[in-house]
Amino acid sequence: MASTDNSNRVGLVISNTDSIRVFLSGASNDTTLSPELRQSSSDLLTQSDVPYEPLRAIWIASDPSTRPELTQLFSGTSFIFSSPKPREKSEELKARLKKLQDLAERKAYQELVKDITPKEVVQEPFSSYKDQLGF
Repeated sequence: MASTDNSNRVGLVISNTDSIRVFLSGASNDTTLSPELRQSSSDLLTQSDVPYEPLRAIWIASDPSTRPELTQLFSGTSFIFSSPKPREKSEELKARLKKLQDLAERKAYQELVKDITPKEVVQEPFSSYKDQLGF
């Protein structure tokens, strides 16, 4: 069975079941349908996933006395969902993420070596509130 690329499909896509294949096989030989619909039904017959819109167009154009009920036609089918394309990150966002990653790596490194590196003495200009006021 040939499978087509689902990434460019828009709309509802369903799995091709035996009931759909039987219907499409009959529709491809139905002389009351237009040549385009017959060709479309024979093309859909070979696919593992079927777009809903062309299938619906074939079903509507078919003779109501010979076509199956929609519930019977779609019995056992499942919806085929395709993943959307991943969003592209802007250059500004990429630069910011890189900067944040570098900062996180530095912080993790400092945490790893804190026991073996000498402590940096940070002298505060004023040790207390009274020193700041000059008392």
